[in-house]
Amino acid sequence: MKRRTDMEVSPTAEHQRLTEDAARTKNWKRWGPYLSERQWATVREDYSPYGNCWDYFPHDHARSRAYRWGEDGLLGITDRQCRLCFALALWNGNDPILKERLFGLTGSEGNHGEDVKELYYYLDSTPTHSYMKALYKYPQAEYPYARLAEENRRRGLGAPELELIDTGVFNEDRYFDVSAEYAKGSENDVLIRLTVANRGPEKATLHLLPTLWFRNTWSWGEIAEECTSKPLIALERDGLAHVHHDQLGEYQLAYEGDGTPLFTENETNSARLHGYPTGQPFVKDAFHEYVVHGRTDAVNPGQTGTKFAPHYVLKIEPGQSQVVRLRLSAVAGGVDPGRPENNATEKPGSPPPATTPFQDFDQIFAERMKEADEFYDAISPAGIDEESMKVARQGYAGLLWSKQFYNYVIRDWLAGDPAQPSPPPERNFGRNREWTHLFNRDIISMPDKWEYPWFAAWDLAFHMIPFSKIDPHFAKKQLNLFLREWYMHPNGQMPAYEFAFSDVNPPVHAWAAWRVYKMTGPRGQRDRAFLESTFQKLLLNFTW
Repeated sequence: MKRRTDMEVSPTAEHQRLTEDAARTKNWKRWGPYLSERQWATVREDYSPYGNCWDYFPHDHARSRAYRWGEDGLLGITDRQCRLCFALALWNGNDPILKERLFGLTGSEGNHGEDVKELYYYLDSTPTHSYMKALYKYPQAEYPYARLAEENRRRGLGAPELELIDTGVFNEDRYFDVSAEYAKGSENDVLIRLTVANRGPEKATLHLLPTLWFRNTWSWGEIAEECTSKPLIALERDGLAHVHHDQLGEYQLAYEGDGTPLFTENETNSARLHGYPTGQPFVKDAFHEYVVHGRTDAVNPGQTGTKFAPHYVLKIEPGQSQVVRLRLSAVAGGVDPGRPENNATEKPGSPPPATTPFQDFDQIFAERMKEADEFYDAISPAGIDEESMKVARQGYAGLLWSKQFYNYVIRDWLAGDPAQPSPPPERNFGRNREWTHLFNRDIISMPDKWEYPWFAAWDLAFHMIPFSKIDPHFAKKQLNLFLREWYMHPNGQMPAYEFAFSDVNPPVHAWAAWRVYKMTGPRGQRDRAFLESTFQKLLLNFTW
């Protein structure tokens, strides 16, 4: 294959997908790694009087409390509006809680501030997320939640941090490697391969719950640009769950093996958190109660809900691995409200028949992995050595996996929701009150989806430089997004970050726009329309 010369690249299948997505003929980026790794303790979920976000919504609440502005999960994916989410849940038989999300210390707990205390790695991704891979290392011993918090709180600024690996939970390699791979059969057909390897010296058991759930948009009252009717997941037959959402359409999740289907609702467990009746028997933390405490009454025997998982109990010999395969697909012949112009002629996703969802599974995975290799071969400089190529490719994986659905509407956040109690009036004199025009509901490049699961304007400008090498269209759209009227303040300021949108950031946006312009086309063929689209707003920002 011809290597990259100047600004030209050899066409590959992934380049073709990028072209189709940019032209909006196919929605290749509808599904991606847009699920946050920490929604708890964010400014968006903070309804306290004085902005104490770390204390208002702690990690201990996350398994039991429905989020208002987003979702989070472990090595997960979601659609571009975070309506339907998929992620992993794990239990080693020893932990006090079901592992549904990454754990870390809050700003006050860490001796150097907030800090995720897990071992996980982004290994690969193409720009359209036609193939993705990530790895999580899960100890077989009890995860030391309390020790990490107490010891790091005790240590001062001058002391090193106590990391997870320092606690001894990985001694003798007694841990599981849990890898999640995703491959797209089409724009609405996502194949999922989960591989669990026992790295320890003895046979070990892992409870695996590949979880599919809806973001809760129905508990708050009327929400601008959101579907507030309650969606549904129901068991159609063994190995197949049917999914309905008024906007997203009809989907199905096929799963192999002897997983026990569990259902509940993505609703707050008010009895646990606040001491008053929940109002319904099935709540967000039902899978935790079922798996960790053996409460079979916690899940819905009617096998319907807004949160679903097949429960696998994997007994794995030392040095061996087991694979679980799933497939999330739009239902052939169903209506796709996201693309109504095509419903008369096109079957969204064109998934295989429900009776044979895994017939071409391995073939599609092999094709997408081959196409990923071809894409990175094509964009890499001639003469690059193999080791440098691996480093660059995993660097791009980290960049691509850090795209996140970010939802924050200041006017609604300050006022509160119609179906919820009114927030404290002190908030009207606090954080971000000058930004009532701000309406964020987009896929945005994050500095980090756990420690910084919110955009930072100047970080994003720098991110777009490497992004321009792999997805020029996305780089340009991101830079333009922050200049739009629902982001930029009327006085010309760009929002800095959610802790204080009015903070001053270094003026790098114009520089980034100029660099992306120069990097995404040869001299004489560059995208002047992009420069023109940024120029006026950048002048406003310059004079601010």
